[in-house]
Amino acid sequence: MECEFIHIKNMILIGATGQNSGKTTFANELIQRWHQEIPIIALKITTVNQKHAHCVRGGAGCGACSSLFGEFELTEETNPDSGKDTSLLLAAGANRVYWLKCMKDHLGEAIQQFLTTIPEDALVLCESNSLRNVVRPGLFVMLQNSSDLRIKPSAEEVLSKADLMIINHFEDDIKDHVSQIQIQRGVSGLEIELLQTI
Repeated sequence: MECEFIHIKNMILIGATGQNSGKTTFANELIQRWHQEIPIIALKITTVNQKHAHCVRGGAGCGACSSLFGEFELTEETNPDSGKDTSLLLAAGANRVYWLKCMKDHLGEAIQQFLTTIPEDALVLCESNSLRNVVRPGLFVMLQNSSDLRIKPSAEEVLSKADLMIINHFEDDIKDHVSQIQIQRGVSGLEIELLQTI
């Protein structure tokens, strides 16, 4: 039931139906739009289903799954020049950027621990599908590459919960979608509002 979810109303959760859908590009646009007005914390989550198993992302994998010790691990990105997604988020203007590697069944515990390390008044931009199974964010955006209509299992689980679905044609329409997201300080913290969709 929805009431069992962790409510993080100052979070924009960004998911994708597959790789190369534009999650980081979308997050970067949000950062560039809002970083001068609101502190922004960016979080990239890698969900691990089983340690030391075949990489679910294909190929030999990046080592993220096999290098996880314990149930979750939070690492802060401090280099804006490495070219990794986390570096791009930092270079775009996020105040702090983190990478969370986490066993899927410990996502709730991991995100609650993460929240204790960041300012309460910050906008949290998070890249993840699986987190929507345990969190009710202020806004959940799902992106899909217009040239790849396959939907990976982690996206299929939460697709119906998306507040905004973007079919990304990679024709500079991301800025138009970002302009439909309004953020303001309310009495009880940040308020995220989606205006009419394009």
